[in-house]
Amino acid sequence: MVVNDRLRASIDVSPRTAAFYDAVITALEEERLPFMLGGAFAFEVYTDIGGQTKDLDLFLHPRDVDAAMAALAKRGYETEMKARHWLGKVKSERDFVDIIFGSGNGLAPVDDAWFEHALPAEVLGHEVRLIPVEEMLWSKSFIMERERYDGADIAHLIRVAGRTMDWRRLVDRFDRFWPVLLAHVVLYDFVYPADRGRVPDWVRAELLGRAQEGAVDPAAVEDRVCFGTALSRAQYLPDVEGWGYRDGRLSPYGGLTESDVEHETARMRKELDL
Repeated sequence: MVVNDRLRASIDVSPRTAAFYDAVITALEEERLPFMLGGAFAFEVYTDIGGQTKDLDLFLHPRDVDAAMAALAKRGYETEMKARHWLGKVKSERDFVDIIFGSGNGLAPVDDAWFEHALPAEVLGHEVRLIPVEEMLWSKSFIMERERYDGADIAHLIRVAGRTMDWRRLVDRFDRFWPVLLAHVVLYDFVYPADRGRVPDWVRAELLGRAQEGAVDPAAVEDRVCFGTALSRAQYLPDVEGWGYRDGRLSPYGGLTESDVEHETARMRKELDL
């Protein structure tokens, strides 16, 4: 809903949790650290689809993360850098705030363009910005875990925002991983045959043209790269741990180091009790 040309994010949480979120946002404002609101709250604003969430997702540029974590620790909150390449957590009793500055697979780092295209919003009485629809779709597109798949979120975002999204910028965001976007467009057409027009024809033509041309990186073929790890931390481990494939998250194909991958794998195994 647009209120005075500003989107309003409705956060339905307990007074204790709301007070914590308010304090974290206030701290970042006092330190003049730019941030954006994402996660379930931003998704609800964009799609009007509500859902349960256990934390607040705040997106920061990587250059501001250390200062943000230090400022929140100084104010007495428990802070932990869960993954040096994308995620920090702030805790108060049973409540959490996620400080996000990238993605687990290393493919969607927060950069200046996120802030340039963010939308103004109001939450808990604060004037904030929401992460852009394009970046929300980009980062969600790679989440294809056994226990979580964001494909429905992608379809819903296209249905409500497809006519206004900057598709050129979105296609360019995917870069060499354009087949993932093509897969979501094909699924969108299957889910909403009456609303195909919300994806511009040129997007289908360009992506299908690349597929027909067999636009595959010859180096990735030579190196026997498995890009499945960019979609799921767990389901393609047999490929890279036992079948001799190179992990597609690693440089030069992805943005992670061996240490990053080891950390993400260990964290995943702990979370899933594997």
